[in-house]
Amino acid sequence: MDHINLLLVDDEKAFLDTLTKRLEKRGVTVTAVYSGKDSLEELETKKSIEVVILDVKMPQMDGIQTLIEIKKRFPLVEVIMLTGHATVETAIDGMKLGAFDYLMKPCDIDLLLSKALNAADKKKIHEEKIMEARIKEITGRRV
Repeated sequence: MDHINLLLVDDEKAFLDTLTKRLEKRGVTVTAVYSGKDSLEELETKKSIEVVILDVKMPQMDGIQTLIEIKKRFPLVEVIMLTGHATVETAIDGMKLGAFDYLMKPCDIDLLLSKALNAADKKKIHEEKIMEARIKEITGRRV
């Protein structure tokens, strides 16, 4: 399995702790925070984070508000929305705002991991294209 750096964002401590342990057992590097505000601070300091798993329903700053801020400040970081049955429309709205995908809670750990790996691959491809464009711009040549 490819290595991946995930940021989990959910205000439900028990859920977050359980998911963190299950992902770490599969070799994933996990940073877990309990709010949208904390997720933005983590992304500011940990540039290695590739994918954010983001709960839709949280107090203060909800998942959609957090997604908008993440995409504004860290456009290459991919976001997967986590949603309960009542908030599927919100998760779909999140996709329109740039989320990579969404999953229903409780989610299958293998499906979550598969989507996270796909999201990380997408981020890497974008970074490579940006790097190639910069090299081309600097050297004035095709790469």
